Amino acid sequence: MLESLSDKFRKVLKDIRGQGAISESNIQDALKEVRLALLEADVNFGVVKDFCAAVKVKALGKEVMESLSPGVQFTKIVHDELATLLGGADAALELKGRPAVIMLVGLQGSGKTTTTAKIALELKKRGRNPYIVPADMFRLAATLQLKKLASEIKVDCFDEEGNSLGADIKDPAGICAEALRVAAIIGYDTLIVDTAGRHHVDAELMGELKNLKEILKPSEILFVADAMTGQDAVNTAKGFDAAVGITGVILTKFDGDARGGAALSMRLSTGKPIKFVGTGEKSDALEVFHPARVAGRILDMGDVLTLVEKAQGVFDEKEAKELQKKLKKDSFTLEDFKEQITKIKKLGSMESILSMMPGFDALKKAKDIQVDEKELVRVEAIINSMTKKERTDPSCLNASRRSRIAKGSGTKVQDINKLVNQYQDMRKMMKVFKTSGAKGLKGMMQGRPR
Repeated sequence: MLESLSDKFRKVLKDIRGQGAISESNIQDALKEVRLALLEADVNFGVVKDFCAAVKVKALGKEVMESLSPGVQFTKIVHDELATLLGGADAALELKGRPAVIMLVGLQGSGKTTTTAKIALELKKRGRNPYIVPADMFRLAATLQLKKLASEIKVDCFDEEGNSLGADIKDPAGICAEALRVAAIIGYDTLIVDTAGRHHVDAELMGELKNLKEILKPSEILFVADAMTGQDAVNTAKGFDAAVGITGVILTKFDGDARGGAALSMRLSTGKPIKFVGTGEKSDALEVFHPARVAGRILDMGDVLTLVEKAQGVFDEKEAKELQKKLKKDSFTLEDFKEQITKIKKLGSMESILSMMPGFDALKKAKDIQVDEKELVRVEAIINSMTKKERTDPSCLNASRRSRIAKGSGTKVQDINKLVNQYQDMRKMMKVFKTSGAKGLKGMMQGRPR
């Protein structure tokens, strides 16, 4: 995410910190590089101009010039201005009315249908009772796709053919009116409506959306855009806003957006906040958009808060306590190890998890670190190919057993050996903590060859 932009900002900030003092000359040089980086990222020219002007005024202020660490102060100014550029404060969903209605609008192919399911799952996690409404009659597969996604996340979906009230409706307006009636009777508190799109903005589409807006009276009209399209997404958002009045933006494919033009231009260009970003194809791959945190990611400061929030959604407190007991009793098995791998995979790709750690991007570049996404899959396959006894007591793994496991998991005996050695090292470290805490760990480290 925003990798190219992050690389350039990191270099600029490193150069400034390396110069010790801040002057108008080196600030001018730094901002020249910043301006170029932002323009290459497909950020609107006017937005770039205003951003650089704001940074310059603050960087040449008295507090920074007289600071003991002007380089650090400059970094903070850039971070704060980036956060402002991205929207400043977080923008929560406005869920007014019962049911509260969320209309998703956008061009065809922007990801509206999958995003509809993602928002439904997000709201379900928050304790709401969402109802998905497929109102895209333009794309033939949209309704079937949405029904399938709704089934996967266990959220109810309006069925225009023989729904619970016996209606059989084929037009978007009729579907939305009937869905509102069903929601009132059954008691759904949120309607999430997937509307039709086109390959470009046209009068027919806008007329349909205006009609649906009149029927639904939504508390949110969210424009869904492909982040990879850059300024095109910003311009299209303006078109939809002028026609139907959007209240916010959702950027899809944000995990693949190496440049960042759409994210950095959207708020100032449209006046509308980014509320969510899609970070993958799965239904749980949706993140609330936090401007300050994204600014931190761009500057390689990490995003530990988002990582913690993701972990809280995956790791159950009761299970964590049970794991703690096992660690204390030294009874942590390969079966337990596999369960933890399954949970880690739910957090997202290893690349995305590590990218939330401060300084990881710089370390990856400097050391040419390659994140092997298949490693966890291999480990899981190896453990799945073991018997219950082998998972509980790896010491029984002789040569023939290891050969059988390698064949069963599609790996090599060396992979089995590597896993077992890593597991044993982990057990030793746990034992050190258990018996002597930090002092024991320090002694163990001092005894290792350097």
